[in-house]
Amino acid sequence: MNQQTAAEQTYDASSIQVLKGLEAVRRRPGMYVGGTDVKALHHLVYEIVDNSIDEALAGRCDRIEVVIHPDSSVSVQDNGIGIPVAIHPTEKISALELVHTSLHSGGKFDNAAYKVSGGLHGVGAAAVNALSEWMEVTVWRDGGVWFQRYERGIPQAPVRQIDKLKPGQSTGTRTHFRYDELIFKDEVELRFETLINRFREMAFVTSGVFLRLRDERVSPAREMSFYFEGGVKSFVRYLNRNRKPLHEPVYARKEVDGIEVEVAIQYTEGLTISEYAFANTIHTPDGGTHLTGVRTALTRVINKYARDNNLLKEKDKNFSSDDTREGVTAVVSVKHPDPQFESQTKVKLMNAEVAGIVAAVTADALTTFMEENPREARKVVERCLTSSRARDAARKARELVMRKSALDSLTLPGKLADCSERDPARCELYIVEGDSAGGTAKQGRDRHFQAILPLRGKILNTERARLDKILANNEVKALISALGTGIGESMDLSNLRYGRIIIMTDADVDGSHIRTLLLTFFFRYMPQVIERGHLYIAQPPLYAVKIGKEVHYTYTEAQQAELLKKLDGKKASIQRYKGLGEMNAEQLWETTMNPAARTLLQVTVEDALIADRTFDMLMGNEVAPRKRFIMTHSSEVRNLDI
Repeated sequence: MNQQTAAEQTYDASSIQVLKGLEAVRRRPGMYVGGTDVKALHHLVYEIVDNSIDEALAGRCDRIEVVIHPDSSVSVQDNGIGIPVAIHPTEKISALELVHTSLHSGGKFDNAAYKVSGGLHGVGAAAVNALSEWMEVTVWRDGGVWFQRYERGIPQAPVRQIDKLKPGQSTGTRTHFRYDELIFKDEVELRFETLINRFREMAFVTSGVFLRLRDERVSPAREMSFYFEGGVKSFVRYLNRNRKPLHEPVYARKEVDGIEVEVAIQYTEGLTISEYAFANTIHTPDGGTHLTGVRTALTRVINKYARDNNLLKEKDKNFSSDDTREGVTAVVSVKHPDPQFESQTKVKLMNAEVAGIVAAVTADALTTFMEENPREARKVVERCLTSSRARDAARKARELVMRKSALDSLTLPGKLADCSERDPARCELYIVEGDSAGGTAKQGRDRHFQAILPLRGKILNTERARLDKILANNEVKALISALGTGIGESMDLSNLRYGRIIIMTDADVDGSHIRTLLLTFFFRYMPQVIERGHLYIAQPPLYAVKIGKEVHYTYTEAQQAELLKKLDGKKASIQRYKGLGEMNAEQLWETTMNPAARTLLQVTVEDALIADRTFDMLMGNEVAPRKRFIMTHSSEVRNLDI
């Protein structure tokens, strides 16, 4: 007879737990809002605002006001019809209490009250309530003003009427909540800029709705409002305001089988692909069938036009999807009575029928545009031809690199000082600026797990170059070779040789420029490295302050001023480090490379739209937007040579 472990012996019927009410949400917040990080914190706000947007989609609301209060609580108020407050016929409690305390409850499971909606699972308001320290809901409807307060999801009293609805007073709902710090334990806070970008998107895809955000945590309060009537066509123009477009946006809006499709497309002279997809006004960052439909239409229509007009010869291959998407800015928004998302956080649309409908609507609009505008159509085809040739050259360059790797025993770049550890999770690669700093870093490192790759000068600006040119750059080739993942379409992150990739540059203007060039490269051509949390920035000290035999290192001007203030006139020698090469190996280890003492900044991308626009502005071909940014954000601007 097999012996049972203690855990097996105690696993019986009494081991089965039933989580009541909203306890499941508090126990597993990741299942409902994606986690407990800063992204999940913002998701709480989105869930409540999405409910107000649903009122707008139903034609019952045209104004939404969002306020971040001084205590970091958030209120969302709309002028919709108001959440019902009457007693539910079967549950015997107010409908208002029901939707805030019961999962899978709401008015959006059929099409009676809402033709289209973003809230489909009936968990949004209830999940936010469960993860809030407190929530107060006020409803104006049925001739009265109704109120209920909850604490960590538990009603503190039944719904009660606190006032009468005054003549001419609008109906609506106001939800005021404060996130629970027992759940969101890390130091997270709502970011005005992140919310602004999300609300701008919402206003673009919900035309005719006034949306305002006010932040009262600062004095004077920050405020921004949005109202657009041009829909996604206006959105495309906004996205391309710092780029040179090749034509006016191609736009279509049509309803097919109860599904409303709105799409706008515009090609630019740049290389960046900017695609944004929305389902029932909710941004789906992982795309889905609606984005697949747009891509299918682009490839099919451009290939047909090129063949029909003899721009693609008989011997030429058809353009691939990558060829027809280079330089495109496309926004697609669908409104579906029964959308199927990949998860509660709604990152991807899954409805199979949407792909064909969107493809047909997009193809009709694009075909008409190209036939009516032959000059612009030719420009689009010519840029696809250029893209196809460059992609061919890049493929050949990749194949050549792979062949060399297979034949040569020494596949790693000669300048790489590798580490002895073979478990990638324990290995670190320091990318350093120049041979001088590289030499110091090689002497100061722990050879067991730290590798050093010195780069000579500034790498290629990958925002302005195609992949074939990038692969011809020696410094970029050395970096790709050292990482081991490949690049672009052939990238395989499972081959990454280092768990941490650390950019370590001088604390001066040139060092900042090199760091920006490297960040641009990773963002455009190895985004998975950032998404999986492998990329870091080292923080070398600015000053060494020596008092007798003691040495203090400071990393910012503010730290330096604070230290000097504490010294109160004591005699000290101060060294300002202009570069990493000025430190000896021991100092570099002690301040910047020792895991027990160093500070690393992890590179993350919380909002792809903001990052895409920023890299395009700072590193792209257009000078005017970059100059405006520098003039706006420089506290002192003198003799700028831009």
